Amino acid sequence: MADPKLEDWSTLRLYSEAKDALNYGDFANAIKYYELLEARYPFGKYAQQAQLDLIYAYYQFDEPESAIVTAKHFIQLYPRHPNVDYVYYLKGLVNFERNQGALDRILPLDESQREQSAAVKSFYDFSELIERFPNSKYSEDARQRMIHLRNRLAEHELHVARFYMVRRAYVAAANRAKTVIETYQRTHAVPEALVILAKAYKIMGLNDLSDSTLKVLKLNHPNHEGIAEVEYLVVK
Repeated sequence: MADPKLEDWSTLRLYSEAKDALNYGDFANAIKYYELLEARYPFGKYAQQAQLDLIYAYYQFDEPESAIVTAKHFIQLYPRHPNVDYVYYLKGLVNFERNQGALDRILPLDESQREQSAAVKSFYDFSELIERFPNSKYSEDARQRMIHLRNRLAEHELHVARFYMVRRAYVAAANRAKTVIETYQRTHAVPEALVILAKAYKIMGLNDLSDSTLKVLKLNHPNHEGIAEVEYLVVK
């Protein structure tokens, strides 16, 4: 795309060119034009829609920091805007996909093995959207993503607990397993967390705690293969 003398462009021209670039997926130029529009006319006729589009352009162009900062700024300036729910949703979406970069697409990792701070932020972003706008058209998708995030966060805690068990750091392993059981109930990670907790207690000689944990496992997951692992674990 040619780069004419932007200083001669009117507000309408800048906005139209930015919108066209956005629609064609030319996010680099869309960002350039929207940023220029915002700098020249921060409270002009197209300012609010330009900021909304700019958040989306940053998100698509893989500039998460800029997207988050712009989203927060929009919420602060226009808390009653009719599309502010969309901004909350976008903020959650940016954090949801934040740690899935180009390297991950080439060499995919188990999501639970990645650093999870962005996942935590995404969970609370979506939670805030649902709390503030329960009837938003974005709320159902946010709910589904929160279920995925809870499972991801639970699996991450489980991954760390396994690591500590291998390293024979049994107190740390037990604490991580307890976090899964207490914080991430009704996730797929809970049965294995119970196994790890029962094993860790048994190895540490806390037999009453190990037995009570094993009882919970048997009651809720009677066919889990980890039951035998705990029962036949020989402590040296």
